[in-house]
Amino acid sequence: MGTGKKRSGELWVLMLARRLGFRRNPLRRRSDRIEMAVLWCALMAALLLVPIGAAVGTSYRNASDASAERQRVSLHEVRARTLESTEGQVPTTPGNVLTRVQISYVDPSGLQRQGSTNVVIGTKADAEVTVWLNRAGDIVAAPRSRGDNAAVGSWIGILMVTGSWLLLWGAVRLARVPLDRRRAHDWAAEWLDVAPRWLRGQK
Repeated sequence: MGTGKKRSGELWVLMLARRLGFRRNPLRRRSDRIEMAVLWCALMAALLLVPIGAAVGTSYRNASDASAERQRVSLHEVRARTLESTEGQVPTTPGNVLTRVQISYVDPSGLQRQGSTNVVIGTKADAEVTVWLNRAGDIVAAPRSRGDNAAVGSWIGILMVTGSWLLLWGAVRLARVPLDRRRAHDWAAEWLDVAPRWLRGQK
């Protein structure tokens, strides 16, 4: 029983190896061997794209983190007070929980100023919020957090790998067009050679 299972396993491995092109097959044409080589090259390229995409995403994250650190050095984080309430407001678009309101804050020079920033819908008037100011005391976008940079870097890597795989798939499909045309030509030529003998044998 064990010998039979071992023999079946060996046959399965041999059949798989022949199907994948590792063993010689007298029925396999030159176009079939070329197609198998194209498929193996595409598979290897697809596997190599995974670490490349990860490296690109990591590089973006590291560059974004460094840029955010430089922004934090040159910008000022201050506390501000909302001048209006957003209670009772509804999102303008589904999933949008932010709205813009007027705020009052003190710039680094000690001057009382007003501006606007985004707050969560439902924020009351005179609520404390955090804003970032540039050297001129104007409100600017907050530096992106490490978590956001990591998320964006991950999406960049995923999209790069997915897009590259789609391009590889398209390239393989295009490469098969002349190979399929060649196979059809070979089959037609072989049929013209075999058909007369086969038809004579049927009489």
